Amino acid sequence: MRKYRFYRFARPIIKFLMKVLFRIEVIGEENIPDGKLVLAGNHTNILDAWLLISGTKRTLRFLAKKELHEGPFSFIFKWMATIPVNRGGDTTKAKEMAYEALNNNEAVVIFPEGTINKTNKTIMPFKKGAVTFASRTKSPIVPFTIKRKYKLFRKSVILEFYKPYYTKSDIMEEENNKLMDRITKELER
Repeated sequence: MRKYRFYRFARPIIKFLMKVLFRIEVIGEENIPDGKLVLAGNHTNILDAWLLISGTKRTLRFLAKKELHEGPFSFIFKWMATIPVNRGGDTTKAKEMAYEALNNNEAVVIFPEGTINKTNKTIMPFKKGAVTFASRTKSPIVPFTIKRKYKLFRKSVILEFYKPYYTKSDIMEEENNKLMDRITKELER
């Protein structure tokens, strides 16, 4: 697609930088199917988006806080096809954009914790966006985990994608707990 030309230009550069600077390891890329899907996992660092871009050949549409779309580097986030989210207010526009992306067979990335986890807990409580988007668009969810810290010039971060699955219940609380439990168990393994 023409509108993602910058993304496709930037991906090899990002992938090279992540491999050289952090010696990342990606496991389970074969679990990412073609067509619409929701990728959901833990959020550890501002570099997580770059890590995910490095870990798959798919063009990924990230939900990102709207503040990133307002500063001096906002053009980068627009060029990278991110979806701005007003975390403290009306999220209608972001939801519409995410539904549109999924209905166009795109891949949408959500960090259900809603922000970078700076706590000493394995994972923070999940918001229900990932399971809601997947349920309403009949998209599979591909859970992922980001393990270990980013360390320059040393083998550091591991990104692992798990088998896709579909939500089975219309009860989003139940589906959200299932996703959070799955990711928590993988992080603690």
